[in-house]
Amino acid sequence: MSDNYKENLERYLQELVPERPSELQKMEAYADKYNFPIIGPASGQACYLMARMVKARSVFELGSGYGYSTAWFARAVRENGGGQVHHVVWDEELSQMAREHLRVLGYQDLVQFHLGEAVETLRQAEGPFDLIFNDIEKSAYPDSLAVIEEKLRPGGVLIIDNMAWSGRVWDQSEQGEATQAIRNTTQMLTTSPDWISSLLPIRDGLLVAYKTG
Repeated sequence: MSDNYKENLERYLQELVPERPSELQKMEAYADKYNFPIIGPASGQACYLMARMVKARSVFELGSGYGYSTAWFARAVRENGGGQVHHVVWDEELSQMAREHLRVLGYQDLVQFHLGEAVETLRQAEGPFDLIFNDIEKSAYPDSLAVIEEKLRPGGVLIIDNMAWSGRVWDQSEQGEATQAIRNTTQMLTTSPDWISSLLPIRDGLLVAYKTG
């Protein structure tokens, strides 16, 4: 295996993603220029695929940035017959950016925008949801699971980003709070009888979990 396997794999996976609308490409360019963490095209395509597979019409995002992942879920929801995607951020500027991007993409009618702490917003939301996407502060991942379990329907899907954590999760010298939280969350989901889960090695790792009951 070549030393640059990871880089070649990431490039190859991205090349397999169909061409995106110009507005989505503009969002990708902004992320590259300002080093803003978005899920990227390959993960976006995977999220869209999973949302289509479970026929998701109600999606809740825990941590939405300026709407990049929201756009992928909104596309799936529209193609599934319509519904709603909940976009949640703390920051008013990010919320306004998301509103404009999603307006240009034609998804504004499918998105409900929230300003506030993501888990508490989910706690107060009227569920259940078909799909929940989790991309909040990593240290908060374990405690968020109880709320997610309450709000996700049986047969629904949970997607969690950054679960490979740039390889820190399998490096036992790494004992930081965020790394330990990701390990704990992975252990909780992979050992619980209420979930069927798998870690997909796309970008920084997408953990996909199916709620069995």
